[in-house]
Amino acid sequence: MKKQIATIGLEMHCEFKSNSKVFSAAKNAYSEIPNSNIAPLDMAFPGTLPVVNKKCVKDALKVSIALNCTQPEYMVFDRKNYYYPDLPKGYQITQMAYPIGINGKIYIEVNGKLIPAYIHDVHLEEDSASLDHFFDTSNIDYNRCGVPLFELVTEPCFHSAEEATAFIEHMIRVYRYLGVSDADTKRGQIRCDVNVSIADEDSKELGTKVETKNVNSLGGVAGVINYEIARQTKLKEEGRYDEVEQETRRWDEETGTTIRMRSKVDAIDYKYFVEPNIPKYKMSDEWKKKVASTIPRLHLERKIDYINNHGLSNYDAEILVKEKAISDYFEECLALQMDAKAAANWIITQILGYINKNNTNINDLYLTPKRLKDLIDELDKKTISSKQAKEIFEKVIEEKKEVSDFISKENAQISDKDELTKMIEEILANNQSQIAEYKNGRTNIFDYFVGQVMKQTRGKANPVLTKEILTEKLK
Repeated sequence: MKKQIATIGLEMHCEFKSNSKVFSAAKNAYSEIPNSNIAPLDMAFPGTLPVVNKKCVKDALKVSIALNCTQPEYMVFDRKNYYYPDLPKGYQITQMAYPIGINGKIYIEVNGKLIPAYIHDVHLEEDSASLDHFFDTSNIDYNRCGVPLFELVTEPCFHSAEEATAFIEHMIRVYRYLGVSDADTKRGQIRCDVNVSIADEDSKELGTKVETKNVNSLGGVAGVINYEIARQTKLKEEGRYDEVEQETRRWDEETGTTIRMRSKVDAIDYKYFVEPNIPKYKMSDEWKKKVASTIPRLHLERKIDYINNHGLSNYDAEILVKEKAISDYFEECLALQMDAKAAANWIITQILGYINKNNTNINDLYLTPKRLKDLIDELDKKTISSKQAKEIFEKVIEEKKEVSDFISKENAQISDKDELTKMIEEILANNQSQIAEYKNGRTNIFDYFVGQVMKQTRGKANPVLTKEILTEKLK
């Protein structure tokens, strides 16, 4: 039996943020109250006409550019015709002939290595309503109907669940960095159709593609891929591969299996044609350049920069780029000429610890990068100890004052060598028996001497300098 290679393609749907829906004036916001965010167009009332939301087009173009796609000269929408209860009009306004981006290519990180991911196309469309199925009835919530939906279709370029989920995680960060979506899987803002096929290792053709619809979690995507690979491989090994047909299945989380829904409908059956109520319009090169100028450095580029040019570890760099707001804070620290490792350490240990404990946002933190620099500068000058620095860190945030307000002669760290030496000599003169014990091999008594110095100075003695002087005096 020849070795089997799995090939995976993804159709990733992401709900965009906007004040109104993509073709109607209805509010685009998450709501637990069914049918509270709707307009006549969403319900397909006679005489209603779609109006394109320019922000949604701009955001779609922004993602297209960020994925290195080729953009069309004109923005064109199409009708995708099919009947289903969650589609009031009997068709979906989407893009087929001229999507907003084609032939994209990016790199994603998998186990510390960069691999290419190829984008077939990206397009802007409207979401359908949502169905809630009960024992003997189904309810329709039209809140989601008309929500701007961005669909990304990859080439069949992944070969494991690990690669596919790494791509989804990468794209979730891209959407968040670009500010086009919260990409919250718990609210259904990210959903994937997963296509899996297997073929002999040396085969030049792909196997039969099996699609699993509407998977809304990373764990679900991984589960679908691993189950389908195992199921199709088993049929192949048993000589029953002809039983694998082009079909649509669904993921059952409880059983960890995919279940057949229907035979796969080919695109030609949707009877696409140009949406007659939305004239095509030209996207000028000037506008494209303007949109491109709003794209920030994305997370992977920043991570590589932090490791290669600022000496951070992979672990620290990964934490810093996980959220754009955290990375932006760190970038501002770098712009202030702060030591990268020192800034990263304070952000990761103190700042993230504080905002997680207090359930706040780094953008709302009173300790700005400039104030953090002031604090680290005082620490570097040995004006304050690390313990004092942590105390001042809390006080600056809680009392909303400057770092300098908490530093005075009374609480400043003692770093004058002559002053410390004089104190230490007095302490040693009064502890002759302890010195004898130390010189007789009881070296752990060294901490006793340090403690006496700290006691006399009320914790203000520079600990590093204190240990250096004690070591010299106890020779």
